[in-house]
Amino acid sequence: MTDFIVNWIVWGGYFGIFLLMALENIIPPIPSEVIMGLGGIAVAREQMEILPLILWGTAGTTAGNVFWYEIGRRLGYERFQPFVERHGRWLTMDWDDVCRVRSFFHHHGGWVIFVFRFMPTFRTLISLPAGMAAMPLGRFLVMTFLGSAIWNSVLAGAGYFLGTRFAELDRYVGPVGIALTVVALAYYAWRVVTWKPRG
Repeated sequence: MTDFIVNWIVWGGYFGIFLLMALENIIPPIPSEVIMGLGGIAVAREQMEILPLILWGTAGTTAGNVFWYEIGRRLGYERFQPFVERHGRWLTMDWDDVCRVRSFFHHHGGWVIFVFRFMPTFRTLISLPAGMAAMPLGRFLVMTFLGSAIWNSVLAGAGYFLGTRFAELDRYVGPVGIALTVVALAYYAWRVVTWKPRG
């Protein structure tokens, strides 16, 4: 299974990495850990180069986050409330959660964008309050790109390490990837079923 996915990524090339990383931040089909990790394995097999992999992957991450930044900026803080109240169960959050994130963002400044790029859940979510708070786009792009470049480098490096040291990687990468996907879907389903508005 690993060979198939790695070959598919290599077939798509660096632009394919860009698209996957952009989509991962909009409607996550595949976690970035898997995309960049398998890209690192392709580097270990001398099918890709490490620097273009990181740059294209980071550009895709940035583009995906700009999507949510623009939604936040166009909706604005107040106009976002009816959407959250109507779809709170599927978002598994209510308006109080949004208020807390916005307040935290305003109090701690733009460095939050950089730091949150290392957090699995919040690295995309934080783009919404950044847009709603009308953070300057240039600053948002710089902080997003820098934080994402570091994180993607770690993921690609981990993939490279595995690709050069484990000949039978496919034996456990496939099952682990499937297991992680099942766990993530089950956790989301549990959140939807058990979610109750604070009000």
